Amino acid sequence: MSGSTYDDPRHWSGPLDNMSDDERGWLVDSMRGVSPHINVEQALREQWLEIWYQPKIDLKRRCLAGAEALARIHHPNLGVLLPGQFLAGVDDDTLALLTEHALLATLYDWTTFDAAGYNLHLAINVPVSALLRLPIPALVRENRPAAPHWPGLVVEVTEDQIVRDIKLAQEIANQLKVSGVSVAIDDFGGGYSSLASLRELPFAELKIDHTFVKNCATEGTNGAICQTAIDLAHRFGSVAVAEGIENMA
Repeated sequence: MSGSTYDDPRHWSGPLDNMSDDERGWLVDSMRGVSPHINVEQALREQWLEIWYQPKIDLKRRCLAGAEALARIHHPNLGVLLPGQFLAGVDDDTLALLTEHALLATLYDWTTFDAAGYNLHLAINVPVSALLRLPIPALVRENRPAAPHWPGLVVEVTEDQIVRDIKLAQEIANQLKVSGVSVAIDDFGGGYSSLASLRELPFAELKIDHTFVKNCATEGTNGAICQTAIDLAHRFGSVAVAEGIENMA
């Protein structure tokens, strides 16, 4: 598993003679603090896309419970790029291609983790636009691990996307459930979803937005919000996941 670190293009030390005009432009932009424009389709063709995994810890049992798949582009000259550096301006069709690649890689990687003794419940972020374009239930059925103890896959959809069309989200969630795929509401707390809308959606996880998790042990308001979200998830028979925990408190 890899952490959420990346190579800063501003520290690039390779030979400039080996760089294309586009790459020189990217390097200059990076030195100016401007995110480089990356062709995602080229990154997929050249196999620059990597899937890193952020561990999910069960705080009660104090053990590894799962992991979230994170897409990274490992450019030969610019180093490892975060989604914010290559997703800006990407159209829905390209985003669907990227999502499909990441989905299949995550399914294949589960077998690698399992062989090492880790039966992990893996999760992957999927935008609603990709859910509408991709036959995800079929992709999972055709590419899922054959092991009988495979725990299934979690698809994370941000709260702000879910609240735009609850009925559509419910329909998609029901289709995914048949294929062993459950839904997590990501970045919960900023999308203004109501209790009525949550009641309509069969979600397996409620991921509390990191802005509320930060300093929740020392700030009364954030702590109250986190506790409310945890209680809410449990009342719906779901799991609460805190994003961005930085210390033991």
